[in-house]
Amino acid sequence: MRVPSLRLPGRNQEGEPSEGRLVGTARLDRRTKRLCGRLEPGDIAVIDHVDLDRVAADTLVGTDVAVVVNAAKSISGRYPNLGPEVLVKAGIVLIDGVGDEIFDKVREGKTVAVEDGKVYLGTELVAEGAVQTADTVAADMEAAKEGLSIQLEAFAANTMEYLKRERDLLLDGVGVPEVKTSFNGRHALIVIRGYNYKEDIDVLRPYIREFKPVLVGVDGGADALLEAGYTPDMIVGDMDSVSDDALRCGAEIVVHAYADGRAPGMERMDKLGVPAIPFPAAATSEDIAMLMADEKGAELICAVGTHVTMVEFLDKGRGGMASTFLTRLRVGGKLVDAKGVSRLYRQDMSVSALLLLIVSGLAAMATAVAISTVGRSFVDVIADWWDGLLFQIQRLFS
Repeated sequence: MRVPSLRLPGRNQEGEPSEGRLVGTARLDRRTKRLCGRLEPGDIAVIDHVDLDRVAADTLVGTDVAVVVNAAKSISGRYPNLGPEVLVKAGIVLIDGVGDEIFDKVREGKTVAVEDGKVYLGTELVAEGAVQTADTVAADMEAAKEGLSIQLEAFAANTMEYLKRERDLLLDGVGVPEVKTSFNGRHALIVIRGYNYKEDIDVLRPYIREFKPVLVGVDGGADALLEAGYTPDMIVGDMDSVSDDALRCGAEIVVHAYADGRAPGMERMDKLGVPAIPFPAAATSEDIAMLMADEKGAELICAVGTHVTMVEFLDKGRGGMASTFLTRLRVGGKLVDAKGVSRLYRQDMSVSALLLLIVSGLAAMATAVAISTVGRSFVDVIADWWDGLLFQIQRLFS
Protein backbone atom coordinates (compact mmCIF):
# COMPACT_ATOMS: atom_id res chain seq x y z
CA MET A 1 0.00 0.00 0.00
CA ARG A 2 1.41 3.41 -0.95
CA VAL A 3 2.16 5.74 1.95
CA PRO A 4 1.34 9.38 1.20
CA SER A 5 3.95 12.01 1.93
CA LEU A 6 3.62 13.46 5.45
CA ARG A 7 5.44 16.39 7.03
CA LEU A 8 6.31 15.54 10.64
CA PRO A 9 8.12 17.67 13.24
CA GLY A 10 11.82 16.90 13.55
CA ARG A 11 15.13 18.10 14.97
CA ASN A 12 18.48 18.77 13.36
CA GLN A 13 21.90 17.51 14.46
CA GLU A 14 22.11 20.15 17.21
CA GLY A 15 18.76 19.01 18.64
CA GLU A 16 17.01 22.18 17.48
CA PRO A 17 13.61 22.01 15.70
CA SER A 18 13.94 21.64 11.92
CA GLU A 19 11.41 22.50 9.20
CA GLY A 20 10.07 18.98 9.36
CA ARG A 21 10.50 15.45 8.17
CA LEU A 22 8.94 14.23 4.94
CA VAL A 23 7.76 10.63 4.85
CA GLY A 24 6.74 8.94 1.62
CA THR A 25 7.05 6.00 -0.72
CA ALA A 26 10.40 5.62 -2.48
CA ARG A 27 10.43 5.19 -6.26
CA LEU A 28 13.83 4.53 -7.82
CA ASP A 29 15.20 4.48 -11.34
CA ARG A 30 18.46 5.54 -12.92
CA ARG A 31 16.52 6.86 -15.92
CA THR A 32 14.41 9.83 -14.85
CA LYS A 33 12.17 9.64 -17.90
CA ARG A 34 11.28 6.03 -17.16
CA LEU A 35 10.72 6.73 -13.46
CA CYS A 36 8.23 9.54 -14.07
CA GLY A 37 5.72 7.07 -15.47
CA ARG A 38 5.54 5.33 -12.06
CA LEU A 39 5.45 8.34 -9.77
CA GLU A 40 2.39 9.35 -7.77
CA PRO A 41 1.68 12.51 -5.75
CA GLY A 42 3.67 12.61 -2.53
CA ASP A 43 6.26 10.03 -3.60
CA ILE A 44 9.97 10.42 -2.93
CA ALA A 45 11.77 10.09 -6.29
CA VAL A 46 15.31 8.69 -6.24
CA ILE A 47 17.22 9.41 -9.46
CA ASP A 48 20.75 9.33 -10.84
CA HIS A 49 20.78 12.34 -13.15
CA VAL A 50 23.89 14.48 -13.66
CA ASP A 51 22.94 17.99 -14.82
CA LEU A 52 19.20 17.61 -14.37
CA ASP A 53 17.58 19.14 -17.45
CA ARG A 54 14.44 21.24 -17.61
CA VAL A 55 12.28 18.69 -19.45
CA ALA A 56 12.95 16.06 -16.78
CA ALA A 57 12.31 18.62 -14.03
CA ASP A 58 9.04 19.76 -15.60
CA THR A 59 7.89 16.14 -15.76
CA LEU A 60 8.82 15.57 -12.11
CA VAL A 61 6.88 18.67 -11.11
CA GLY A 62 3.89 17.39 -13.06
CA THR A 63 3.84 14.18 -11.01
CA ASP A 64 3.55 16.23 -7.79
CA VAL A 65 6.33 14.39 -5.97
CA ALA A 66 7.34 15.65 -2.53
CA VAL A 67 11.10 15.09 -2.72
CA VAL A 68 13.70 14.41 -5.40
CA VAL A 69 16.82 12.62 -4.15
CA ASN A 70 19.62 12.70 -6.71
CA ALA A 71 22.50 10.26 -6.40
CA ALA A 72 24.51 12.50 -8.71
CA LYS A 73 25.06 16.28 -8.82
CA SER A 74 22.09 18.13 -10.27
CA ILE A 75 24.50 20.86 -11.41
CA SER A 76 27.94 19.51 -12.24
CA GLY A 77 29.35 22.81 -13.47
CA ARG A 78 29.62 21.84 -17.16
CA TYR A 79 26.99 24.42 -18.11
CA PRO A 80 24.07 26.25 -16.40
CA ASN A 81 21.41 23.54 -16.69
CA LEU A 82 17.84 24.53 -15.96
CA GLY A 83 16.27 21.60 -14.07
CA PRO A 84 17.20 22.30 -10.41
CA GLU A 85 15.79 25.82 -10.60
CA VAL A 86 12.47 24.43 -11.87
CA LEU A 87 12.20 21.98 -8.96
CA VAL A 88 13.12 24.51 -6.27
CA LYS A 89 10.68 27.10 -7.63
CA ALA A 90 7.92 24.46 -7.57
CA GLY A 91 8.56 23.88 -3.86
CA ILE A 92 9.94 20.36 -4.31
CA VAL A 93 12.73 19.40 -1.91
CA LEU A 94 15.89 18.59 -3.90
CA ILE A 95 18.70 16.66 -2.21
CA ASP A 96 21.89 16.41 -4.23
CA GLY A 97 24.86 14.05 -4.40
CA VAL A 98 23.73 11.33 -1.97
CA GLY A 99 25.82 8.71 -3.75
CA ASP A 100 25.14 5.61 -5.78
CA GLU A 101 24.81 3.36 -2.71
CA ILE A 102 21.22 4.46 -2.15
CA PHE A 103 20.12 2.17 -4.99
CA ASP A 104 21.50 -0.81 -3.06
CA LYS A 105 20.07 0.18 0.32
CA VAL A 106 16.53 1.25 -0.65
CA ARG A 107 14.03 -0.85 -2.56
CA GLU A 108 11.10 0.30 -4.69
CA GLY A 109 7.95 0.90 -2.67
CA LYS A 110 9.64 1.15 0.72
CA THR A 111 8.63 3.95 3.10
CA VAL A 112 11.49 6.39 3.68
CA ALA A 113 11.85 9.64 5.58
CA VAL A 114 13.80 12.73 4.52
CA GLU A 115 15.03 15.44 6.87
CA ASP A 116 17.78 18.06 6.56
CA GLY A 117 19.39 16.30 3.58
CA LYS A 118 19.34 12.88 5.22
CA VAL A 119 17.40 9.85 4.00
CA TYR A 120 16.20 7.31 6.57
CA LEU A 121 14.86 3.79 6.11
CA GLY A 122 13.15 3.25 9.43
CA THR A 123 15.74 4.49 11.92
CA GLU A 124 18.72 3.70 9.69
CA LEU A 125 20.47 6.57 7.91
CA VAL A 126 20.94 5.28 4.35
CA ALA A 127 22.06 8.41 2.48
CA GLU A 128 22.99 12.03 3.00
CA GLY A 129 23.40 14.91 0.58
CA ALA A 130 23.12 18.67 0.16
CA VAL A 131 19.70 20.35 0.18
CA GLN A 132 19.43 22.70 -2.78
CA THR A 133 17.81 26.10 -2.22
CA ALA A 134 17.15 29.06 -4.50
CA ASP A 135 20.43 30.65 -3.31
CA THR A 136 22.59 27.53 -3.78
CA VAL A 137 21.11 26.87 -7.22
CA ALA A 138 21.76 30.48 -8.28
CA ALA A 139 25.36 30.26 -7.07
CA ASP A 140 25.95 26.95 -8.85
CA MET A 141 24.38 28.28 -12.06
CA GLU A 142 26.63 31.34 -12.01
CA ALA A 143 29.72 29.18 -11.54
CA ALA A 144 28.60 26.80 -14.30
CA LYS A 145 28.59 29.59 -16.89
CA GLU A 146 32.36 29.30 -16.99
CA GLY A 147 32.00 25.81 -18.50
CA LEU A 148 30.12 27.01 -21.58
CA SER A 149 33.22 27.56 -23.72
CA ILE A 150 34.33 23.96 -23.22
CA GLN A 151 30.86 22.70 -24.09
CA LEU A 152 30.80 24.78 -27.28
CA GLU A 153 34.10 23.25 -28.38
CA ALA A 154 32.67 19.78 -27.72
CA PHE A 155 29.54 20.75 -29.65
CA ALA A 156 31.60 21.69 -32.73
CA ALA A 157 33.58 18.44 -32.56
CA ASN A 158 30.45 16.33 -32.15
CA THR A 159 28.79 18.10 -35.07
CA MET A 160 31.63 17.26 -37.44
CA GLU A 161 31.78 13.66 -36.21
CA TYR A 162 28.03 13.21 -36.66
CA LEU A 163 28.18 14.71 -40.16
CA LYS A 164 30.78 12.13 -41.16
CA ARG A 165 28.67 9.24 -39.83
CA GLU A 166 25.26 10.31 -41.13
CA ARG A 167 26.00 12.40 -44.23
CA ASP A 168 24.07 10.03 -46.52
CA LEU A 169 20.97 10.34 -44.35
CA LEU A 170 21.29 14.09 -43.98
CA LEU A 171 22.14 14.91 -47.58
CA ASP A 172 20.25 12.28 -49.57
CA GLY A 173 17.75 10.71 -47.17
CA VAL A 174 19.40 7.31 -47.42
CA GLY A 175 17.98 4.94 -44.81
CA VAL A 176 14.57 6.57 -44.35
CA PRO A 177 12.09 3.65 -44.26
CA GLU A 178 8.96 3.32 -46.36
CA VAL A 179 5.84 4.21 -44.40
CA LYS A 180 2.09 4.10 -45.06
CA THR A 181 1.39 7.58 -43.70
CA SER A 182 1.24 10.11 -46.53
CA PHE A 183 3.14 13.36 -46.00
CA ASN A 184 3.30 14.44 -49.63
CA GLY A 185 2.01 17.97 -50.10
CA ARG A 186 0.71 18.18 -46.51
CA HIS A 187 1.79 19.95 -43.36
CA ALA A 188 3.35 17.86 -40.56
CA LEU A 189 2.92 18.74 -36.89
CA ILE A 190 5.68 17.07 -34.85
CA VAL A 191 5.06 17.11 -31.09
CA ILE A 192 7.78 16.48 -28.52
CA ARG A 193 6.83 16.61 -24.85
CA GLY A 194 9.30 19.42 -24.22
CA TYR A 195 9.16 23.04 -23.10
CA ASN A 196 5.72 24.73 -23.14
CA TYR A 197 4.22 22.00 -25.33
CA LYS A 198 0.74 22.25 -23.76
CA GLU A 199 0.45 26.00 -24.30
CA ASP A 200 1.70 25.74 -27.88
CA ILE A 201 -0.74 22.93 -28.77
CA ASP A 202 -3.63 25.02 -27.42
CA VAL A 203 -2.60 28.01 -29.53
CA LEU A 204 -2.27 25.78 -32.62
CA ARG A 205 -5.85 24.41 -32.44
CA PRO A 206 -7.18 26.75 -35.18
CA TYR A 207 -4.21 25.79 -37.37
CA ILE A 208 -4.90 22.07 -36.81
CA ARG A 209 -8.59 22.51 -37.70
CA GLU A 210 -7.84 24.42 -40.88
CA PHE A 211 -4.83 22.59 -42.30
CA LYS A 212 -5.37 19.08 -40.84
CA PRO A 213 -1.62 18.34 -40.67
CA VAL A 214 -0.12 14.88 -40.25
CA LEU A 215 0.13 14.51 -36.47
CA VAL A 216 3.43 12.94 -35.38
CA GLY A 217 4.11 12.23 -31.70
CA VAL A 218 7.73 11.70 -30.67
CA ASP A 219 7.68 9.23 -27.75
CA GLY A 220 5.71 10.99 -24.98
CA GLY A 221 4.53 13.54 -27.55
CA ALA A 222 1.98 10.94 -28.63
CA ASP A 223 0.43 11.07 -25.16
CA ALA A 224 0.53 14.87 -25.32
CA LEU A 225 -1.57 14.75 -28.50
CA LEU A 226 -4.04 12.32 -26.93
CA GLU A 227 -4.34 14.51 -23.82
CA ALA A 228 -5.14 17.46 -26.10
CA GLY A 229 -7.91 15.47 -27.81
CA TYR A 230 -6.07 14.45 -30.99
CA THR A 231 -5.12 11.03 -32.32
CA PRO A 232 -1.58 10.86 -33.74
CA ASP A 233 -1.13 9.54 -37.26
CA MET A 234 2.40 8.37 -36.49
CA ILE A 235 4.51 7.73 -33.38
CA VAL A 236 8.30 7.94 -33.65
CA GLY A 237 10.80 7.11 -30.90
CA ASP A 238 12.59 4.50 -28.86
CA MET A 239 9.27 3.74 -27.07
CA ASP A 240 10.56 4.17 -23.52
CA SER A 241 8.32 7.08 -22.49
CA VAL A 242 5.07 6.51 -24.39
CA SER A 243 2.03 4.78 -22.88
CA ASP A 244 0.55 1.49 -24.04
CA ASP A 245 -2.73 3.29 -24.79
CA ALA A 246 -0.94 5.63 -27.19
CA LEU A 247 0.80 2.74 -28.93
CA ARG A 248 -2.57 1.01 -29.41
CA CYS A 249 -4.36 4.10 -30.73
CA GLY A 250 -3.98 3.03 -34.35
CA ALA A 251 -1.05 5.26 -35.28
CA GLU A 252 1.74 3.98 -37.49
CA ILE A 253 4.77 3.14 -35.30
CA VAL A 254 8.36 3.91 -36.29
CA VAL A 255 10.89 2.62 -33.73
CA HIS A 256 14.14 4.55 -33.46
CA ALA A 257 16.97 2.02 -33.58
CA TYR A 258 20.68 2.36 -32.91
CA ALA A 259 22.93 2.91 -35.90
CA ASP A 260 24.00 -0.75 -35.72
CA GLY A 261 20.39 -1.89 -36.07
CA ARG A 262 19.62 -2.79 -32.45
CA ALA A 263 16.14 -1.62 -31.47
CA PRO A 264 15.11 -2.32 -27.85
CA GLY A 265 11.78 -0.64 -28.54
CA MET A 266 10.85 -3.42 -30.99
CA GLU A 267 10.72 -5.89 -28.10
CA ARG A 268 8.00 -3.84 -26.45
CA MET A 269 6.06 -3.61 -29.71
CA ASP A 270 6.25 -7.38 -30.14
CA LYS A 271 4.88 -7.90 -26.61
CA LEU A 272 2.00 -5.52 -27.33
CA GLY A 273 1.34 -7.18 -30.68
CA VAL A 274 1.55 -3.84 -32.49
CA PRO A 275 3.33 -3.73 -35.88
CA ALA A 276 6.26 -1.34 -36.11
CA ILE A 277 8.96 -0.21 -38.53
CA PRO A 278 12.59 0.21 -37.37
CA PHE A 279 14.56 3.31 -38.36
CA PRO A 280 18.31 2.91 -37.59
CA ALA A 281 20.05 6.27 -37.16
CA ALA A 282 22.49 8.01 -34.83
CA ALA A 283 20.20 11.06 -34.70
CA THR A 284 17.69 11.80 -31.93
CA SER A 285 14.09 10.66 -32.27
CA GLU A 286 12.79 14.17 -32.92
CA ASP A 287 15.39 14.59 -35.65
CA ILE A 288 14.45 11.43 -37.53
CA ALA A 289 10.80 12.47 -37.34
CA MET A 290 11.69 15.75 -39.09
CA LEU A 291 13.95 14.04 -41.62
CA MET A 292 11.20 11.54 -42.44
CA ALA A 293 8.58 14.27 -42.92
CA ASP A 294 10.96 16.20 -45.16
CA GLU A 295 12.03 13.17 -47.21
CA LYS A 296 8.40 12.05 -47.68
CA GLY A 297 7.39 15.38 -49.18
CA ALA A 298 5.87 17.40 -46.34
CA GLU A 299 5.15 20.95 -47.48
CA LEU A 300 5.75 22.45 -44.03
CA ILE A 301 6.97 21.07 -40.71
CA CYS A 302 5.63 22.64 -37.51
CA ALA A 303 7.52 21.56 -34.37
CA VAL A 304 6.20 21.70 -30.80
CA GLY A 305 8.42 21.23 -27.74
CA THR A 306 11.77 21.10 -29.55
CA HIS A 307 15.05 22.76 -28.58
CA VAL A 308 16.03 26.16 -29.93
CA THR A 309 18.47 28.08 -27.75
CA MET A 310 22.08 27.16 -27.00
CA VAL A 311 21.36 26.37 -23.34
CA GLU A 312 18.39 24.20 -24.36
CA PHE A 313 20.64 22.25 -26.74
CA LEU A 314 23.19 21.66 -23.99
CA ASP A 315 20.46 21.05 -21.41
CA LYS A 316 19.25 18.04 -23.36
CA GLY A 317 22.68 16.52 -22.88
CA ARG A 318 22.96 14.40 -26.01
CA GLY A 319 26.46 14.88 -27.34
CA GLY A 320 25.95 18.58 -27.97
CA MET A 321 22.76 17.87 -29.89
CA ALA A 322 24.81 17.82 -33.08
CA SER A 323 22.16 15.88 -34.95
CA THR A 324 19.50 18.45 -34.07
CA PHE A 325 21.67 21.31 -35.29
CA LEU A 326 22.36 19.64 -38.63
CA THR A 327 18.79 18.44 -39.05
CA ARG A 328 17.57 21.99 -38.65
CA LEU A 329 19.99 23.08 -41.37
CA ARG A 330 18.57 20.35 -43.63
CA VAL A 331 14.86 21.09 -43.12
CA GLY A 332 15.20 24.77 -42.21
CA GLY A 333 13.30 25.99 -45.28
CA LYS A 334 10.21 24.07 -44.16
CA LEU A 335 10.53 24.24 -40.40
CA VAL A 336 8.31 26.47 -38.26
CA ASP A 337 8.94 26.38 -34.51
CA ALA A 338 5.83 26.64 -32.34
CA LYS A 339 7.91 27.32 -29.23
CA GLY A 340 6.85 30.57 -27.64
CA VAL A 341 3.81 31.01 -29.87
CA SER A 342 1.55 30.84 -26.82
CA ARG A 343 3.44 33.69 -25.16
CA LEU A 344 3.23 35.77 -28.34
CA TYR A 345 -0.51 35.36 -28.89
CA ARG A 346 -1.80 34.93 -25.33
CA GLN A 347 -4.48 37.53 -24.63
CA ASP A 348 -6.22 37.84 -21.28
CA MET A 349 -9.40 39.95 -21.53
CA SER A 350 -11.64 40.29 -18.50
CA VAL A 351 -15.45 40.12 -18.71
CA SER A 352 -15.77 43.76 -17.66
CA ALA A 353 -13.38 44.85 -20.41
CA LEU A 354 -15.36 42.83 -22.96
CA LEU A 355 -18.67 44.40 -21.83
CA LEU A 356 -17.12 47.86 -21.99
CA LEU A 357 -15.98 47.15 -25.54
CA ILE A 358 -19.48 46.04 -26.57
CA VAL A 359 -21.16 49.07 -24.93
CA SER A 360 -18.64 51.41 -26.57
CA GLY A 361 -19.39 49.87 -29.96
CA LEU A 362 -23.16 50.23 -29.53
CA ALA A 363 -22.76 53.82 -28.37
CA ALA A 364 -20.64 54.62 -31.42
CA MET A 365 -23.25 53.08 -33.71
CA ALA A 366 -26.07 55.02 -31.99
CA THR A 367 -24.15 58.29 -32.34
CA ALA A 368 -23.45 57.65 -36.02
CA VAL A 369 -27.13 56.94 -36.67
CA ALA A 370 -28.31 59.99 -34.74
CA ILE A 371 -26.14 62.54 -36.56
CA SER A 372 -26.67 61.32 -40.12
CA THR A 373 -29.60 62.39 -42.36
CA VAL A 374 -30.55 58.80 -43.15
CA GLY A 375 -30.19 57.92 -39.49
CA ARG A 376 -32.55 60.72 -38.39
CA SER A 377 -35.12 59.65 -40.95
CA PHE A 378 -34.84 56.05 -39.70
CA VAL A 379 -35.30 57.23 -36.10
CA ASP A 380 -38.40 59.23 -37.14
CA VAL A 381 -39.89 56.14 -38.81
CA ILE A 382 -39.25 54.03 -35.70
CA ALA A 383 -40.79 56.75 -33.50
CA ASP A 384 -43.93 56.91 -35.67
CA TRP A 385 -44.21 53.12 -35.59
CA TRP A 386 -43.87 53.11 -31.80
CA ASP A 387 -46.52 55.85 -31.39
CA GLY A 388 -48.87 53.88 -33.64
CA LEU A 389 -48.31 50.71 -31.60
CA LEU A 390 -49.09 52.54 -28.34
CA PHE A 391 -52.25 54.07 -29.85
CA GLN A 392 -53.52 50.60 -30.92
CA ILE A 393 -52.88 49.20 -27.45
CA GLN A 394 -54.77 52.09 -25.82
CA ARG A 395 -57.77 51.48 -28.13
CA LEU A 396 -57.91 47.82 -27.08
CA PHE A 397 -58.33 48.77 -23.41
CA SER A 398 -60.56 51.85 -23.86
